[in-house]
Amino acid sequence: MDVLSEILAICRAERAVTARFHLFAPWGLRSEGVTSSAVIRMARGAPWWIELPGMAGPLRVEPGDLVMLPLGTAHRMGSSPDVPTVPFSQLLAQRTPGARDEAPLILRHGGAGESCEMFSALLWFSAYCRHSVLRILPPLIHVRASELPMAGSLAGAMEALVTETLAQRPGWRLSASRLGELLLVNILREHLLRAVGSTDAGWWRALSDPAIARAITHMHRHPAQAWTVDALAREAAMSRSRFSERFKSLVGDTPMGYLSAHRMALAAEQLEAGRVPLAQVVQEAGYESDKVFARAFRRWSGLSPTAYAKRELAQRAAMEGAPPLAASAEV
Repeated sequence: MDVLSEILAICRAERAVTARFHLFAPWGLRSEGVTSSAVIRMARGAPWWIELPGMAGPLRVEPGDLVMLPLGTAHRMGSSPDVPTVPFSQLLAQRTPGARDEAPLILRHGGAGESCEMFSALLWFSAYCRHSVLRILPPLIHVRASELPMAGSLAGAMEALVTETLAQRPGWRLSASRLGELLLVNILREHLLRAVGSTDAGWWRALSDPAIARAITHMHRHPAQAWTVDALAREAAMSRSRFSERFKSLVGDTPMGYLSAHRMALAAEQLEAGRVPLAQVVQEAGYESDKVFARAFRRWSGLSPTAYAKRELAQRAAMEGAPPLAASAEV
């Protein structure tokens, strides 16, 4: 049973913005955070360091390594841990204006010292992926080329993503988005292999337990079904009490709490897309009453379904109408 595929099946990358950086020591850049996922591949040259707020210390990145910031967390990076930094926005402002998704970035920065070449991609994932997958990942994922056999394949996917956008052949936008999804799957696969023995709760730990994984798969395949803890326990071939205890231990939430969050993420995806009426969203989320659904959605998001849809629509319109290479296009 390939549960990871079940979970990621509807994770879509809506668009991708890529860049190739040529950096020369001493160099230092900082970002206040972005609205997308950020993936950086160190291609060749001198090692560099990246640090996020709250980290014990900067992380050294070697040639061939990949770094992912699932939620685009604020960070600083440089040729040495203590090098002064400038905002990414300052570097981007030096670029000739153009539509964010029409001119992939090729940028040079730094002094006259050792060089470093890296590729980066900003990936805007759909609402379901943001809420159900990205938010439960650590703020920084580091895939070392020296430790993981899949690092070479990940590097190839990353370079393909950037090369596709730089070439700008017909269909490159769709191709870049799909390559972005492939990149996410591969990075998560490597992360999950290391997280199986972790003490941190999350659905990725549950994938190592066949019984709990079966229950999660059924919830994902049939989210609108009138599931109960008893019914899910039967799918897992476990007693109700043992199933509930094991599920909470691995996932960090109750079975019904997980199901509710999954349904809300699916509903958020449909509300953002705006292609189906609210009544259909309610039905496909497994609710018979608009009012009951609205209360559940407000508990989950802090907003009513209508207010949530309006907010996301306004944010998307603002982003699409923003000045080229605005702060949201930082790396």
